[in-house]
Amino acid sequence: MADAILEMRGITKSFPGVKALENVNLTVMEGEVHALCGENGAGKSTLMKVLSGVYPHGTYEGEIRYQGRPCEFKDIKQSENMGIVIIHQELALIPYLSIAENIFLGNEVARKGVIDWNETVVKTRELLQTVGLEENPHTLITHLGVGKQQLVEIAKALSKQVKLLILDEPTAALNEEDSENLLRLILKLRGQGISSILISHKLNEIAKVADSITILRDGRTIETLGMRRDEVTEDRIIKGMVGRDLTQRYPERKPEIGEVIFEVRNWTVYHPQHLERKVIDNVHLEIRRGEIVGIAGLMGAGRTELAMSLFGRSYGRKISGEIRKNGKPVVFRNVPEAIDNGLAYVTEDRKQYGLILIDDIKRNISLANLKRISRGAVVNENEEIVAAESFRGRMNIKTPSVLQKTGNLSGGNQQKVVLSKWIFSEPDILILDEPTRGIDVGAKYEIYTIINRLASEGKGVLLISSELPEILGMCDRVYAMSEGRITGEVRREDASQETLMKLMTKGKGD
Repeated sequence: MADAILEMRGITKSFPGVKALENVNLTVMEGEVHALCGENGAGKSTLMKVLSGVYPHGTYEGEIRYQGRPCEFKDIKQSENMGIVIIHQELALIPYLSIAENIFLGNEVARKGVIDWNETVVKTRELLQTVGLEENPHTLITHLGVGKQQLVEIAKALSKQVKLLILDEPTAALNEEDSENLLRLILKLRGQGISSILISHKLNEIAKVADSITILRDGRTIETLGMRRDEVTEDRIIKGMVGRDLTQRYPERKPEIGEVIFEVRNWTVYHPQHLERKVIDNVHLEIRRGEIVGIAGLMGAGRTELAMSLFGRSYGRKISGEIRKNGKPVVFRNVPEAIDNGLAYVTEDRKQYGLILIDDIKRNISLANLKRISRGAVVNENEEIVAAESFRGRMNIKTPSVLQKTGNLSGGNQQKVVLSKWIFSEPDILILDEPTRGIDVGAKYEIYTIINRLASEGKGVLLISSELPEILGMCDRVYAMSEGRITGEVRREDASQETLMKLMTKGKGD
C-alpha cells in the first residue's frame, strides 16, 4: 500500500474579518492524483498557499507533514526545494522572455555565476519533449497560446524536480483539445510517480483523472472520497460542495419576450494588426426584449471579437455594418458612447479587463456609471457605499465589507462584482462573454438566476459560452458561429448539442 506523501492536519487560517480555513485535513498518497473540490471561497486556493509557503509558517495553525517529516515553510522557495510546486490559475510566465528563459528563471543552469545557455537549451528540449510540446526553446512566450503556456509551466515545475504538483484550475482557460492534452499529461506524470493535487470545477475532468477527492465547504473539510472505493457521482460531489441537492443545474424560467430591442446588420470587422484578415464576416443578429440569446462557437470562431466590436468598437479595424436599437440606427464610436446608449459588456477575462483588483468593491461597482453618484467632478462616497451595499445584498456577494479589495474575493464573487458594475450602468442590452468561466456549480446557479432576473426585467441578453449545456439550459434562441460567420440560428425547442456542433464546425465551403 502506498504511503502518504502529504498530511495536513487541523489547518486554520484567518484574515481580518473572516476565517478562511477551519480545522482542515488533507491526505495525499504517493503517486496519486488528488482532486480538491469546493465552491469559490471554500478555501481551496488558500489551503494550497499555506502548503506552498505563500502563507508562511506562523501565519496559520495546524501541522504539515511531507514525506513523513514535519514542514514549516517560510516561503515558496523552501517548498520548491522540497519538490512541492504550485501552478496558479493566472500563469506566472514573462511574455517577452523565451521558453528556456522562463523555465529556468530563478533556477538558472550556471557555472561560477555564468549561465550556460547551451546546457539550458538542451535541458529545455528534454523537458518540452516530456510534456509533449514541440516548440523551439528560443520561442517567446507571447507567441504561444494558453494551452502551450500551461505545458511550459509544467515543464518549469519538472525542472525543479517536482514530487508534488499542485494545479489550480489548469483547464479554466483552455479549449477542449488542450484540456484533454493536459489531462493526459497529468496521468503520464502519475505513471512516473509524481503526485498531483488538482483544483477544478469541471467534475467530468475530475472523474477522468482523479484517484481521490477531498471536498471543502466554507473553509471546512466535508469528506474525502476514493474514486474506486466509494460511490462517487457528480450529484454527491455537488451536494458536498453546496450543502444541498442541486436537482436542477439551471433555474426555471418562463420567458416573456417582446419586440426587437437590438439588431445588427451586415457587421464586418477586420483584424486590428492584419488589416487584410476578415475576423467577422457579414453578421446579422437580433435580440428581443426579455430574451436570452446565445452564441455558440468553437475557439477562434470570432465570438469575443464580435462582442467587443459591438461594444464601442473596442476591437477591430475597418468596421462596417449597422446597429439598430429600438428600431433606430445608432453609432457607438467608443466605449463611453456604447454605455450611454444602454449597452454593457461583461468580459470573459474579469481579472485583466473587468476589474481593478487593487481597488475596493464599491469603486469597482460604481466605475461604469460614476455620473450617477457624482456632483460635478466629485464622487459622493456615501452614495457610492449605499449603492455597493445594495448590490452586495442583491447579488449575494460574500464579503465582510464593500471596502475590501476586489482581488481578495473568490472568482465567483469577483464575477458578481463585474455583473453589479454593469447592472449599475442601467443597460438595456447586456453582452455576457463566458459569465461562468472558472466558477463552481453553486455560484453558477446564482449567476444564472441573476441573468434570468435581468431578462424578466425586460432587458435583452446576449450570452456567449463555450459550454453547450449552458447555452441549451439558458437560452431562448441560439446563433452558431464558425470562422467569423453566423452559420445557423436555432430555437430553444429545436436545439441539441449535435445540432449546434454541426453548425459550429461548418466551413465556408459547406
